[in-house]
Amino acid sequence: MFAISLGDDGAELRPLEPWQAEEFLTHMDRGREFIGQHIGLPDVVADLDSARAYLTSYAEKAATDTGRIYGIWTDGTLVGGVLFRTFDAVGGTAEAGCWLEPSAAGKGLITRACRVIIDWAIEERGIHRVEWYASTKNEPSIAVARRLGMTQEGVVRENYLYRGHRSDTAIWAVLAPEWRAAKAS
Repeated sequence: MFAISLGDDGAELRPLEPWQAEEFLTHMDRGREFIGQHIGLPDVVADLDSARAYLTSYAEKAATDTGRIYGIWTDGTLVGGVLFRTFDAVGGTAEAGCWLEPSAAGKGLITRACRVIIDWAIEERGIHRVEWYASTKNEPSIAVARRLGMTQEGVVRENYLYRGHRSDTAIWAVLAPEWRAAKAS
């Protein structure tokens, strides 16, 4: 399996695979409340079977070229991840996303990991548009979108029913020419 360094602090980006379901569940248990503030991932990954099923669904997406999932490890411990929730190589669009447990927050890990996967998608796979969806209340996620050079294109009002409450979703995106121009400067 490959690992990509995310910087001098020893953080690594690696594929997250079904055989790692127990480690994934342990990680989710450590960050369940924090991660679940804005996204439903902790509700989906509730036990070992559901953790394995979730990772298997992404293994199937990788096999059909429709999605990818990667973990972020620091000091050998899984602390978060990034993914392409959707990936359409023919249409040239992908939706990136992330999660992180509280012990790893504020260290730039998500931004660094997203730069790696977005650069791969644009430069290696020919993706033209990478989207980012975030609750308008999820300031850390919005900050990542900004650091990635994305543009907020709009807000879909009250579209996301989560734990009994409706929230607005901000849609951010970066286009391949914008990505390349930002890298060059």
